[in-house]
Amino acid sequence: MGLFERYLSVWVGISIIVGVLLGSLIPGVFALVASLEYAHVNIVVAVLIWLMVYPIMIQIDFSSIKDVGKKPKGLALTLVINWLIKPFTMAALGWLFFKGFFADWVDPQSANEYIAGMILLGVAPCTAMVFVWSQMTKGDANYTLVQVSINDIIMIFAFAPLTALLLGVSDIQVPWNTLLISVVLYVLLPLIAGVLTRSLLDEKAEKLGEHKHIDSFVAALKPWSIVGLLATVVLLFGFQAQTILAKPQTILLIAIPLIIQTYGIFAIAYFFAMRLKLPHNIAGPASMIGTSNFFELAVAVAISLFGLHSGAALATVVGVLVEVPVMLSLVYFVNRTRHWFD
Repeated sequence: MGLFERYLSVWVGISIIVGVLLGSLIPGVFALVASLEYAHVNIVVAVLIWLMVYPIMIQIDFSSIKDVGKKPKGLALTLVINWLIKPFTMAALGWLFFKGFFADWVDPQSANEYIAGMILLGVAPCTAMVFVWSQMTKGDANYTLVQVSINDIIMIFAFAPLTALLLGVSDIQVPWNTLLISVVLYVLLPLIAGVLTRSLLDEKAEKLGEHKHIDSFVAALKPWSIVGLLATVVLLFGFQAQTILAKPQTILLIAIPLIIQTYGIFAIAYFFAMRLKLPHNIAGPASMIGTSNFFELAVAVAISLFGLHSGAALATVVGVLVEVPVMLSLVYFVNRTRHWFD
């Protein structure tokens, strides 16, 4: 494990601080970068995520994907957590904290909007970043791809009605162009590029009679993948620097139930992964998919439904802020508990 990987949590912490400082000192630059978007998908962030995901996609061997169906327990766990547990626990925690514990500190309208933002996060399981978490826990890349693909298909049909049910409204306008563009940018294009790259490397290795071209190529790309992660953190925190500094108490209030939800969902998924006797390289990613969120979609829907400066949009942004450091702590935990499975 290299220097950057060994102390990744430290680099992420530094990136958070740098993002907030730069966002407060040169907000115009971040505003310009934030404006470079289409269908609420920021192009710069998409490129950085693509940079993170591309090396992982190169390692996917399509000849092995056909064997995924022989291990259905991991897929079943992911689907149950994502669609039958996570959205409802998120809604319940939102109501418990903002209609109960924090009721004296938050006005009713803001409380309703914060709950709505949390629900939007809960109904949007992770798409892109889970490939990063999977790689960091030495997960099965082929199995992770299948899990993400099935969740994306279900999300197309289930996101709107489930969101409408939990929000208690019937007219949910899902920005389908955001959903489809995000899937294309974060999954389809990197996957195609990875398949083509793998094919070219295999041909080159066959001509030269060697077998390690793919491993060496991915190793060369790994530093860039880490740069992509850190740059993404700087941008995300830079975008919201003004809000973080202006409303620190509100950020904290929203972060508390989100953090509880994240660790709680992970604990449920990881516990059942052990009970189901899943291999560690499937248990880790299966737990991560349910724990992490498709924050790009959640933010876009919150903005389109409630407005850019609404409490719902703020709640989804707080979800972005807490996700990276919390997920890194879970990556550390998964790696430290490998012996529980093997």
